[in-house]
Amino acid sequence: MSSGHVTTNDGVRLHYLEAGSGPDMLFVPGWSQTAAQWRYQIADFARTHHVVALDHRGHGDSQKPDHGYRLARLSMDVHQLVQALDLTEVIWVAHSAGCGVTWSYWDLFAGERVARLVLFDEPAVLIHQPYWPSGLADRLGALYGLEEIAGVVAKLRDPGFDAQALTAEFLDPMWTPAASEEDRRWVLTQNLRLPREYAGRLLLDNVVQDWRDVLPRIDVPTLVMGGEDSIIPTSSARSTAESIPGARLRILRDHSSHFAFWENPAEFNGEIRAFLDATDRSGGDCAATA
Repeated sequence: MSSGHVTTNDGVRLHYLEAGSGPDMLFVPGWSQTAAQWRYQIADFARTHHVVALDHRGHGDSQKPDHGYRLARLSMDVHQLVQALDLTEVIWVAHSAGCGVTWSYWDLFAGERVARLVLFDEPAVLIHQPYWPSGLADRLGALYGLEEIAGVVAKLRDPGFDAQALTAEFLDPMWTPAASEEDRRWVLTQNLRLPREYAGRLLLDNVVQDWRDVLPRIDVPTLVMGGEDSIIPTSSARSTAESIPGARLRILRDHSSHFAFWENPAEFNGEIRAFLDATDRSGGDCAATA
């Protein structure tokens, strides 16, 4: 595995990890996550694919400017990385807020150079609205209220607050009880590499988006995954899969937290490989299944 950098049109140096050869495969991390957190996927898929995993601006080993912490800018960054590395027919795998980056990319660039999508554990809407009809928030998996998230954001951006403790508290429900303390500490350390002021800005931008109008316009084979043990309700994955034409749905069962790709990489990677095999055999079509 090697490291590289590309520079965006606003002068930000982005870091990425790269391994393997074959069809291009891109891993897009979520809020405060890093390319290094895809280590089990990189090691596995690099046997058969050219794998790239990036650090968003401010994250991991990427440069940490004082601007650009919104999904639209992050999707522009990914677009420029894809162009700089000349990735084509990309198998795009996204986690959590990385799905929001994906939907922004689709909105802005109509899925340019993307051949297949894998979306794991992110609702199309995160903030439930008081005017919605009964049951809609549950169906969408919109699990936060605006005031609740505003409180978290305010604390993240407060230099006098213990941001490390707050981040640990925010992440803890995202694991299963079986997760080791060592893994929890390591992921927390990765999260804290994004300065908390910038993390607050990005979190707020992420949660206020509503991507439901983008989903029906996705026209490549798509796998949507959720986890029975995740803080994100499985209804979110079901709703997203129903909104994307022909999408395939998989609900992970074992050690299936929000960090299932870390806690149970064998099942997570296996579902992706099954999806890729199925779409290879069918020439792209992949019927939606539970």
